[in-house]
Amino acid sequence: MIVLGIDTSALVCTAALIDGEKVLASFSLGKERTHSETLLPGILELFQKGCLSLAEVDAIALACGPGSFTGLRIGLATVKGLAVSRQIPCVPVSTLEALAYRFYGKEEELVLCPVMDARRGEFYNALFSLKNGKIERLCEDRAVSGDVLSKEISEYKNVFLLGDGAEKFHALFPESGTLSPENLRLQSGESVALLGTKEAMNQNTVPCEKLSPRYLRLPQAEREWLAKQSTH
Repeated sequence: MIVLGIDTSALVCTAALIDGEKVLASFSLGKERTHSETLLPGILELFQKGCLSLAEVDAIALACGPGSFTGLRIGLATVKGLAVSRQIPCVPVSTLEALAYRFYGKEEELVLCPVMDARRGEFYNALFSLKNGKIERLCEDRAVSGDVLSKEISEYKNVFLLGDGAEKFHALFPESGTLSPENLRLQSGESVALLGTKEAMNQNTVPCEKLSPRYLRLPQAEREWLAKQSTH
């Protein structure tokens, strides 16, 4: 099964083509340019490197959130544009679960703690166990305060922090977990595609028009509007 995986939820813009568990081509770009500038040209280059065409893709997996509101919308629009003409099945995956899949297949026994900076003292987070190379979810995606998360993970051993909020969280709570290796810390199109392959094989796909972002909380403009309404 050939799957295109895309993640635009954070500072890194990343995508990959995989066939089963074999990576055919991938890229990860930082914040030198915006995701809207880099994503589609990067995907077209993936097809060139992989000697494939869009017609050969069996499914497109997208990290649908949580994450940057603007980044998620860019990824969503791009995937819908690619999928609609050929009605390619789409696989919405959790950004946090895809981060945990950076460790898929590794033999360590760990608790994986993806953290993304949600600002206002909160982090987007979920917890996953890694055992015998398999990833199992321990809790649902949520926005949680650093204090609450620090207390919760103190009950576990061998906690690895990953995600673009890992360094910030670790600086605030240095006793809570260990920073994961830098090369496995941030979002990766490969892990999105890997998780997407698993979900597609379990028939967890949707038509592209049913893809939607998973923000976990309202955008700032909407929060501010609701706050103003409550004062009237």
